[in-house]
Amino acid sequence: MASRMLSSTPLAFSSLGPALQSSSIGHLRAQPKPSGRSYGSSGSVAAALATGLICRQASRARRSARANASTTVLSKAEKLQVPGFLVNNVDIFIFDCDGVIWRGDSIIPGIPQVITQLRAQGKRLFFVTNNSTKSRAGYQSKFTSLGLDVQPEEIFSSSFAAAAYLEQTKFKDTGKKVYIIGEKGISEELDLVGIPWLGGEGDKGKEPNMGSGGKVDVDHDVGAVVVGFDRHINYHKLQYAQLCLNELPGCEFIATNMDRVTHLTDAQEWAGNGTMVGAVSGCTGREPTVVGKPAPLMIDYIAEKYGISDRSRICMVGDRLDTDIAFGRNNGLKTCLTLSGVTSEDELLDRVPRKKGTEGHPTGCLRRHHQ
Repeated sequence: MASRMLSSTPLAFSSLGPALQSSSIGHLRAQPKPSGRSYGSSGSVAAALATGLICRQASRARRSARANASTTVLSKAEKLQVPGFLVNNVDIFIFDCDGVIWRGDSIIPGIPQVITQLRAQGKRLFFVTNNSTKSRAGYQSKFTSLGLDVQPEEIFSSSFAAAAYLEQTKFKDTGKKVYIIGEKGISEELDLVGIPWLGGEGDKGKEPNMGSGGKVDVDHDVGAVVVGFDRHINYHKLQYAQLCLNELPGCEFIATNMDRVTHLTDAQEWAGNGTMVGAVSGCTGREPTVVGKPAPLMIDYIAEKYGISDRSRICMVGDRLDTDIAFGRNNGLKTCLTLSGVTSEDELLDRVPRKKGTEGHPTGCLRRHHQ
């Protein structure tokens, strides 16, 4: 009975600092921290696999490649007392990266030990990120720089997802080009599948001529606009994209992801790709095809490539309810929320319906206790 319940439960873990004391994930212990959370407190994966909250989902997830799932609702929360039970019922862990593995260029404490121990127990690991600024090769370099041994085939970024989507839809056969708002991760992945592109970092710093008769000329062979996170977004890029989408017949609008905020440094949250996508949507009146989480493209690709049939044996570990947890729920995975990223415990508990007399705590939710 417990096993059946666990197969459908998203897991949400409280901010308890990791203190790895065993070579077995099933017996990890964590030193508790006081209640309350400020940005950067350690509700890390190591702590998550040691102790946390089980939150049963309240309703059937909506399945849509374009879903943003920004209102994930959970019906019940209770303490997870036997973390080994989770690990024993999972064969594959899929980790988000920003806010889970690292913040900015700083690794989150306990991560190397968790990865090592999960591998030692024969678990298969994948790393799926909505951050499109790097290609898989770029992310492998980042993992290596942080002392983590991760192979390119274990990495799936939204930049890769954009290229995979265009390959699956046979975009290359059209002879068209892609206009990129984004950074080199997208262009590097398009190069790998032989799809021609323009824009991207090549349009960094460009300013359109807005004097008398000024205009932006576009390449009429553009057949798709891909919008990814771009730290150098400018008016030229927005104008080029809207002209392609508004004036070129059949031009497709693709977004790598819709994240509202992201982690560029470990000091604060920064405006995410939803900002760039929103600007393009605003001047075109169009909604994009979203290829990153929570859309199913990446999990479908992984399942097909590696012959995975039982998705209930996969656990998605992430820090966002609207992307990571929705990604798991939409696609039949177990889910694990760590509080080391953008979601606070208060925000999590706000998603659980309350009833009169619970003193502000959701039905069935045990208060944080200190061991």
